[in-house]
Amino acid sequence: DESYEPANLMGTVYKGGFVVPIIWTLLITVVALSIERFFAIRNAYGRTSLTKFVADIKSALKNNDMAKAQQLCDKQRGSVANVVGATLRKYKEMEENTVLTKEQKILSIQKELEEATALEMPMMQENLPIIGTIVTLGTLAGLFGTVLGMIKSFSAMASGDGGADSSALSTGISEALVNTASGIATGALAVISYNYYTNKIDRLTFSLDEVGFTIVETFSATH
Repeated sequence: DESYEPANLMGTVYKGGFVVPIIWTLLITVVALSIERFFAIRNAYGRTSLTKFVADIKSALKNNDMAKAQQLCDKQRGSVANVVGATLRKYKEMEENTVLTKEQKILSIQKELEEATALEMPMMQENLPIIGTIVTLGTLAGLFGTVLGMIKSFSAMASGDGGADSSALSTGISEALVNTASGIATGALAVISYNYYTNKIDRLTFSLDEVGFTIVETFSATH
């Protein structure tokens, strides 16, 4: 019976069984969260190049020009600038402090840097655990759908011989392969997205550590 055969891609997907819509939902979720993370992390990086911003801040600190460093933060915005700005404000506060020892002042600046970073990090990592889960879940759902499709195929083979059985057999194999393809596509997209954004967050954290170290070193050298 020719009506059993899927006419096009959507027909094949329709034949893929109830697992395929679940996998496609996971795929759409990955795409949506990846787009959301793209804009969130771009905002976290700030308005201009992060590398240039770090270089400019280090240059201003080298010249002990705190006003320029603060001005750069106000212009840059984003998570990195927020953390650096908070640390610079603590730096200024410690300069005016006459009670604490130099070591206590340095510790206070480091603590401010760590606290400001801890406040910004959850915002950057938001939704990444979901993408990380879909890496495994998408592949497993694809495998589950494949197994169900193959069970149908072997059931068709066991039921006897004839044209209807071969049609049911091909439908079962088609269902299995649609599930496999959907699961692999979802898992692959999720792992690429997860690694890409994790790498961007690592770069951002490294830049924060670099600037933070420079601020502490500047304070240590000039006081």
